[in-house]
Amino acid sequence: MIVAAIIFIILGILIKYGKMYWLIAGYNTMPKEEKEKYNIEGIANLFRNVMFGMALIIISGYLIAELTENPNIQNYAFWTSMIIGIPYLLIKSNSNKYKIKN
Repeated sequence: MIVAAIIFIILGILIKYGKMYWLIAGYNTMPKEEKEKYNIEGIANLFRNVMFGMALIIISGYLIAELTENPNIQNYAFWTSMIIGIPYLLIKSNSNKYKIKN
């Protein structure tokens, strides 16, 4: 589970600070004119925050599972982070908040 959390942290860092926007599905296949209609910096901030949040939930679940000696808790934490994080990311990133108004 820690490996999954580290992957999310790395992805968040790469997208936000490494400007590897091609890691964002859909954005990488847009024509240049379409890409200019989006605030990619805002979307990158959102991706970083959600990835870090998901990693935090996973790490917390792992630590609680270790403290309580109940390995099921880390599975619950992982799936909770997926069930909350992915839809939140999809809904927020596709909202009009990140479209540039002309």
